[in-house]
Amino acid sequence: MQGTPTHLRRFLLASIVCMLGAAVLTYVVDPLQLFRASRLAFYSDDTRVQNAGLIRSQSFDTAFMGTSLAIHFRQSDIDRALGVHSIKLAMTGSNSRQQAFVLEQAIEAGARRVIWEMDDFIFVDAADIAADPYLSVDLYRRSAKGIASYLFSAAMAKESLFGLLRSVPPLREPLSRAAPYLPVKFALANVDDIYALPRDFDLARDYNANKTLASFAYITAPSRRRFLGEGYGYEAMVRHFEQDAVGLITRHRDVTFDIYFPPYSILQFVAMRDASPETLNIVMDLTAVIARRLTRLPNVRLHDFRAIKAVTHDFANYGDVIHHSPVVDAMVLKWLASGEYRVDPKKPTASLDELKAQVEAYRVER
Repeated sequence: MQGTPTHLRRFLLASIVCMLGAAVLTYVVDPLQLFRASRLAFYSDDTRVQNAGLIRSQSFDTAFMGTSLAIHFRQSDIDRALGVHSIKLAMTGSNSRQQAFVLEQAIEAGARRVIWEMDDFIFVDAADIAADPYLSVDLYRRSAKGIASYLFSAAMAKESLFGLLRSVPPLREPLSRAAPYLPVKFALANVDDIYALPRDFDLARDYNANKTLASFAYITAPSRRRFLGEGYGYEAMVRHFEQDAVGLITRHRDVTFDIYFPPYSILQFVAMRDASPETLNIVMDLTAVIARRLTRLPNVRLHDFRAIKAVTHDFANYGDVIHHSPVVDAMVLKWLASGEYRVDPKKPTASLDELKAQVEAYRVER
């Protein structure tokens, strides 16, 4: 009977030693680079986590933000086209609360220019950032809770152990080659490759008119068309725009914001017109508010690419009705650099009015 407490104490002591050992390992290797930059670092496509480390470890003067429509850009392309030193912080499916919070961290870390791909659906109603289950606010802020969750994470200990093994010269090359096929998140050798498509990616296979038209048919099918307006509510969206976008911009008047509406295919709006006209009205009314509001702010340059027919009516540019190919990514950077489609503050809704006319006139060939 006396042996049971002794075994229990030994078990607890061994557990504590293992936990402390894992925490020390994660601190030393620091796979997220939350404490220091590392020449041996690898990167993860889990951008909601990875961004916390990028902001702490990278040198930059410009932050690039957006959703899945901006996720495939490469930092090197942004830098080359715009003459900046950027950090890409785009997050798939992100909302305006998450984007504003991450941008705030990047600005505090030194960003003096923000390039922001702004979708209407980022302003759908959602939880406040402190209660967001998909973004670790404490990790970004490096609070005691955030640091503890990082150091005592079993997943991070696994990444750290893999990173440690990969730093051993005889293992470095084979483990680096095998990393994409192993159950580890931090497998990318180059920060430029985070969520970017491989340079030899077959664009014609994933971006073509057949896929775009099939996507249009899918989202406008009677059984699915209700999803077109899911989460859309005009009052809530305007409130989040004011709180998240305008609030951030006016708190940082020394930062230049280049904000752009991405070039969806015309079918995105035609789908709403035909299957959910109330959603289309919300989108048009909301973006009119955004255009009028942003063009009055002295540190904002607003660009609207939604009415460029040469791109938006060519369905070979898309993988569905909204996601455009990297070929269009390059065009977006060129347009941002030239300012060709910058919204005139004296006519803030001119491009929106042109888009409305295009949507009204367009007929889908069936």
